[in-house]
Amino acid sequence: MATAASPRVLVIGLDPYRVPGPWDPEPVAKAIEAGLAKFAEHGVGVETCLVCLDGTDDVAAVVGQALRAHPWECVTVGGGLRHSDDQVELLELVINLIRRHAPDAAIAFNDNPATTYEAAARWIGGAHGAGPAGSLGA
Repeated sequence: MATAASPRVLVIGLDPYRVPGPWDPEPVAKAIEAGLAKFAEHGVGVETCLVCLDGTDDVAAVVGQALRAHPWECVTVGGGLRHSDDQVELLELVINLIRRHAPDAAIAFNDNPATTYEAAARWIGGAHGAGPAGSLGA
């Protein structure tokens, strides 16, 4: 998903439709969509990079390509990559890819899909967020 505004924020997370197991991905997908809608409401461009855990994605290639697509102001890492001890190696990979391909981007973490904009807003410049970025002189 991309908004009409120039993309400034990349959201990296798990594709709820491609997470293995017997579960209903629809509530998570709807929550992601609602969280991303806040970017458009605030005139902030956003793109997503959703990867799967079933082995069909070369995660390093997919995430690396997304990170190189634009000069990101902030990269937000979704909870699906952080909340599972089983995914620690994947989280390390993603963080190191961000450091390599988007070294000037702030890194943010949402609490849940609905707080994705708020997480990024803490770090993006201008009137959209004056949280920690302001205290760091960014």
